[in-house]
Amino acid sequence: MTGTAGAVQPGMTPGSLFRLFLRLGLTSFGGPVAHLAFFRDEFVVRRRWLGEADYAELVALCQCLPGPASSQVGMALGLRWAGLRGALAAWCGFTLPSALLMIGFALGLLHSDSGLPAGVVHGLKLVAVAVVAQAVWTMAQVFCRRPAAAAVALCAAAALLLWPFAGMQLVVIGVGAVLGAGLWRIDDSLPSTDVPVSGSRWPARIALVLFAVLLLGLPVLAHTMPASTAAVFAAFYRAGAWVFGGGHVVLPLLEASVVAPGWITESAFLAGYGAAQALPGPLFTFAGFLGAGMQAGPGGWTGALLALVAVFLPGLLLVVGVQPAWRRVRRWRRMRAALAGVNAAVVGLLLAALIDPLWTSAVAGWGDVALVCVALLALVGLRMPVWLLVPAMALCGWALGAI
Repeated sequence: MTGTAGAVQPGMTPGSLFRLFLRLGLTSFGGPVAHLAFFRDEFVVRRRWLGEADYAELVALCQCLPGPASSQVGMALGLRWAGLRGALAAWCGFTLPSALLMIGFALGLLHSDSGLPAGVVHGLKLVAVAVVAQAVWTMAQVFCRRPAAAAVALCAAAALLLWPFAGMQLVVIGVGAVLGAGLWRIDDSLPSTDVPVSGSRWPARIALVLFAVLLLGLPVLAHTMPASTAAVFAAFYRAGAWVFGGGHVVLPLLEASVVAPGWITESAFLAGYGAAQALPGPLFTFAGFLGAGMQAGPGGWTGALLALVAVFLPGLLLVVGVQPAWRRVRRWRRMRAALAGVNAAVVGLLLAALIDPLWTSAVAGWGDVALVCVALLALVGLRMPVWLLVPAMALCGWALGAI
């Protein structure tokens, strides 16, 4: 690396990081892949605070970890430039705009006397079908190129549809990891540079221990106090700890955690998920919508904050914990093969969610099928931005409901 690219910026403070990531959180539309492109343009191309190889290393790390990849890249950059406070500042800035909008939408939808017209809610559910269908197709092209990977995805979807009991998503992910580690052969495709990564050993070890203790201990605590604040925190923490493959995969994990026990209605869940597509920043802020409107836990602003912290906390702990050992771990081909199996299973996870609950609860006739097809054509063929498609579909749903 030449010049100052990749060097720690001496004038970087948590406050300045917060302001910088707040601007990105206000303008970064398009999902995780687009977010990573925005980060690269801001920090590598325009400001030259980071080299290409250094940035590629951080992206590779976060894509191999469970959690919201784009948010984790932001956390890793904040950690590098201003320590743990910098990581928190980057996360707060990037998350705040969409989180506030989702919480406001939840309070307006779920706690007002009138709420949204039924047609608008139906339109939001239909746009969720189209967006997730596009995500399934895109992820399948990336993660299911081999016949064996496609078979794992289809078997995972079938298993989830046939046996939709609690915890089946985790079983499918685990089986995918085992099959990947045993069957896959992985080419050395990650960056081969030996770029130093930040993070001392003891904070990293503490972060990994805390991650494991919460992952194993919270379900036990939640079992003794169902529908309590602890149970809500456990549900969102578990979802954040098991999301591989991007923000859309949080849909089936959260649906199983909050709709199945009756904490929120399926209609409100899908309407909120549809609305989340129109917002900038991380899709994980959908958790704020759920935390604000659920019948379990504190609800309102407190419930929203609880859900947001719980769903993002695993990703932060893993970023802090894994960075010091990343240069060694990324060369373990067996681990990367296991991750390839997980990614194939995740495609099946999302495919099952597309069929049930999305399609079964949103599509009620040929008019709905036509609207979903039009939305897919706009997304794939015309490359219409999702933030424009969402209000258009809501308007179409309202118009159909008024006929």
